[in-house]
Amino acid sequence: MAQLAGIGHRVVHGGERFSASTRLTADVLEQLQQISDLAPLHNPVNLLGIETLAELLPELPQVAVFDTAFHQSLPQQAYLYAVPYDWYQQDGVRRYGFHGTSYRYVSQAAAQRLNKPLAQCNLLIAHLGNGCSACAIADGRSVDTSMGLTPLEGLVMGSRSGDIDAGVFEHLARTRQYDSAEVVHALNKHSGLQGLSGGLSNDMRTLLQAEQQGDSAAKRAIEVFCFRAARQLAALQTSLPSLDALVFTGGIGEHAAVIRQRICTAWRSMNWQLDDALNQQHGDDHGRISQPNSPMVMVIATDEERMIAADTYECIRHD
Repeated sequence: MAQLAGIGHRVVHGGERFSASTRLTADVLEQLQQISDLAPLHNPVNLLGIETLAELLPELPQVAVFDTAFHQSLPQQAYLYAVPYDWYQQDGVRRYGFHGTSYRYVSQAAAQRLNKPLAQCNLLIAHLGNGCSACAIADGRSVDTSMGLTPLEGLVMGSRSGDIDAGVFEHLARTRQYDSAEVVHALNKHSGLQGLSGGLSNDMRTLLQAEQQGDSAAKRAIEVFCFRAARQLAALQTSLPSLDALVFTGGIGEHAAVIRQRICTAWRSMNWQLDDALNQQHGDDHGRISQPNSPMVMVIATDEERMIAADTYECIRHD
């Protein structure tokens, strides 16, 4: 413990106020309290950890590393919803994006493996785990992403629905007398792979095993997951001038060869050609899993903890 120089925290939501990792002070904590309503399931827990460690280890500096910060480079057409504009001005209703720390690490690693400056790299990255998102990176900067105001939007996830028609709130209020909190809870905790499989599992490994044994519910969940991922990635490509590589990361993205293959197969217009042997071993020395005549597809293991540690060190060193 005596060797610790500081404490880094992954803080899910930094709103528009924080576009980089930040040393935690009383003023910063007050600002984080003010935007806690943007991430009521995450930020209050993050703040509790920060306050607890401040009491236990008051001599150590603390740093917040925000999931949203990497996406503050999104252009207006990518972050605005088509809703009354004063919802954005007064209530902060816009797309923020998440998993930014992971995208920052993976994009840097991809640039190194492509032997190309990050500022010249155009990438599509699919972060597939229990939480799933995708990001378009142009010239090394996030220009579009699948998650929005909260981590609920976008791809099908372990227990989150991803994109859904907002009309479901009114429909379920009429048919089941659900209030908004009940619908939001179901969309976050009982949907995604968990919901599509009829409650079988939110774990892709369990579903793949069940599918091999003929379970139709597991097959249904996996098919929707892969199709929706391919569709989101294809849409995000609209934000790129060209594409250097499609990169898979996260627990599913790094370890589930069959899911990578199915997503590429579902994205028919790109004619991805994976090398079966490289895909099964999760990439060669550079992470490549595609054949030489195919657009580049890579697997890169994310390392958010390394980024949090590096940011914490840099923030403390420059204070």
